[in-house]
Amino acid sequence: MSFQDDAARTPAGPKPGERVTTPSAQRVVQPPASGRSRPTRTAALWVAVAVGLVVLVMLIVFFVQNQDMITVRFFGLEGTLALGTTLFIAAVGGGVLVALAGGARILQLRLSNHRRQKTVGRAGMPQ
Repeated sequence: MSFQDDAARTPAGPKPGERVTTPSAQRVVQPPASGRSRPTRTAALWVAVAVGLVVLVMLIVFFVQNQDMITVRFFGLEGTLALGTTLFIAAVGGGVLVALAGGARILQLRLSNHRRQKTVGRAGMPQ
């Protein structure tokens, strides 16, 4: 089915000033009173992509401006990396640690909620 087929089956709206009668079983959707429409998911996705692109451009600028080579030592290992890359790896590592801590807390809350629902369900059952 093409867009044109779908559009051909869509009835035209009422003419200005014409009264619309609908069966009581159908739901009538009122337009927003303020004249503003709500943002759509597509609009939110577009904004997220635009913000992501700005962040990526800023990261590229950060890497280009911080290309000085430094020596990194970690648990007896030693290597040479660019300063920008080293700082980026450290930031990603910190983000991973925060994500792990947040995930552990979410799991803890879900298990607690599951146990609470089990005990509430048993309390309501007749014996």
